[in-house]
Amino acid sequence: MMKIIVKHKKYIPAAVKKLLKHYSNSRIFAFSGSMGAGKTTLIKAICKLLAASDITSSPTFTIVNEYRREGADPLFHIDLYRIKKIEEAYDFGIEEYLSGGSYCFIEWPDLIEDLLPEGTIHVLITVGKNEERILHIS
Repeated sequence: MMKIIVKHKKYIPAAVKKLLKHYSNSRIFAFSGSMGAGKTTLIKAICKLLAASDITSSPTFTIVNEYRREGADPLFHIDLYRIKKIEEAYDFGIEEYLSGGSYCFIEWPDLIEDLLPEGTIHVLITVGKNEERILHIS
């Protein structure tokens, strides 16, 4: 278990750098937290650090966004907020994303918890005092 406290938005790049360095061999990251806790913000910062060339917005309506990187595998940002049944995850090919070897950053992973491979990094984001964000990583 690791904990990273982000006291202000300006420290998000340092926090995600620490996260990726500590879990450098991991490719699947599952982000949980209340609405507005900062899941999308953290994932965007991670994608920027990993040199994604085309970050736009949360994939809430598209479910999966693919971000390209020059000379490297793409990054996948998956938002399961609108998924109500596990069959919907199978329908868009969740298993292929999870087994493909590319980075996958998943918001609202509860529904597919049983599908997540061993070694998935779970990041629970809570809001602390003065709007700080606390990342509980396991």
